Amino acid sequence: MFGFSKKDKKRESEAIDAQDVLGETAETTGEDGIETELYIPDNREIAHEDRYIYAFHNSQSPKLKPNQLSLYGVELTELRNGSISATGLIRSSVEKPVKFGNTTILLLGPGKEVLARKEFDLSRAGSIPPKAARPWKFIFTREEMTAGMEIPSHGWSLAFEVKKKHQLDLEASWEKSIADDTKKNLQKIVENAAPLKPGEMNFMGLEAKRNENADLVVTILLRNGTSKNITLEQVPLGVQDADGEEIAKGSFKVNSLTIKANTSKPWSFVFPASMIQKEQPNLSSWKVYPIQ
Repeated sequence: MFGFSKKDKKRESEAIDAQDVLGETAETTGEDGIETELYIPDNREIAHEDRYIYAFHNSQSPKLKPNQLSLYGVELTELRNGSISATGLIRSSVEKPVKFGNTTILLLGPGKEVLARKEFDLSRAGSIPPKAARPWKFIFTREEMTAGMEIPSHGWSLAFEVKKKHQLDLEASWEKSIADDTKKNLQKIVENAAPLKPGEMNFMGLEAKRNENADLVVTILLRNGTSKNITLEQVPLGVQDADGEEIAKGSFKVNSLTIKANTSKPWSFVFPASMIQKEQPNLSSWKVYPIQ
């Protein structure tokens, strides 16, 4: 079933803090250099040879620091239907049983490039005991693989996808032109904004005011909740005032403006006075929205 190629590179993913995956804080005690013990549930039938091979790979896996999780790749196989089966060990140095829910797993190439990404229901793995390694098989379909990828013969690994905290991303021109206090306020707004749903992008209004030419200057946050960078060529916007009336709308060319994955970028849009549809808009409150 499995191979023991000595030429193959180690396939241990970078160990991460358990809190990054489980979302809960665990008390960190003990010293570094924790070894995991192979755990196979009593109700799971497994060939003696396979059990031996899992134990071998577990013994070859690097030691962990307290309160860490990691994945150790065992075997990568292409199935007849074109899917990929990646067998690995889910390893935990947490000092209490660990239960997973829906968890996104990455298949990485030799250069740590993402070859496939999929959300798995790891509640099926049950409760993993303290300081244990649980064998598990991850199946990636062709639709879940990166286009044009080749199955690596060595150097691959499995990894937990850790969602980084949503961050503020300033264009270079903004970075240079706005005050430090303004940057701090923008950072607070980003941190306190309602969380985006997976795959969502939306617009959040920051400020709307008339300038000396009676133009309407609207500053918004372009919020990208996806796992990929989004590049915009045009931004079609509508603005509604406190009376619920649409006071301006238009489409703005932004010349390949990129909003990085899981970030929010502030940007200002100027509606000329001639485009304002209401002589005295009520800007005590307002909202901005994309238009067709």
